[in-house]
Amino acid sequence: MAEILNPRAGIGMTSARTRDRMIERLREQGIRDEIVLAAMGMVPRHLFVDQALESRAYEDTALPIGFGQTISNPYIVARMAELARHGENRHGQSLGRVLEIGLGCGYQAAVLGKLAREVVSMERIAALVGRTRVRLRELRINNVKPKHGDGMHGAKDFAPFDAIVIAAAFAEVPQALLAQLADGGRLVMPLGHATQTLCVVERQGDAYTERLHEGVKFVPLLPGVA
Repeated sequence: MAEILNPRAGIGMTSARTRDRMIERLREQGIRDEIVLAAMGMVPRHLFVDQALESRAYEDTALPIGFGQTISNPYIVARMAELARHGENRHGQSLGRVLEIGLGCGYQAAVLGKLAREVVSMERIAALVGRTRVRLRELRINNVKPKHGDGMHGAKDFAPFDAIVIAAAFAEVPQALLAQLADGGRLVMPLGHATQTLCVVERQGDAYTERLHEGVKFVPLLPGVA
């Protein structure tokens, strides 16, 4: 995959050293997959937020990206990527095609793009899709395909997927998306509304196994497009 160029080449808070500190913090928080950690280290998070927020880009916090949306904190991005690769297994699985629901600013998609051959990312807000598509092109991230559409329906034309990562909360596991999982694939999502839990559903043939992990806080997934 092409190396990510950095048009706002970092010094100080945007430097590689700052990114290294983020990786060490992720290790301390329990992220064990070194391939995921390497992917997090390769993607410059400060290029996915407004320049005014660059100094906070590597803090473990969500940040606004406009349109009432946020970029998830680094731990959640790393944790969801780790679960997409591992599920309940100790050894990570290489990923072919991944579906992301909730493109946003493109940061999580860029990380997933370091772990998968191809990422199809759905976003309901057209203006975000346009802006993020330009950013990904500028950074030469060519294996992420932004799509404007209703994430409730997934992307049947590109299915099946080795992993589906949902960056918004559902009240229940969406059957339409489970149907788009490849055999052996995993769906990773926040489940619930007022109280949310990170949920992993693994497919083995026609059987699905659901496991719950730590508590999380995401905005609810909205139907339709904007």
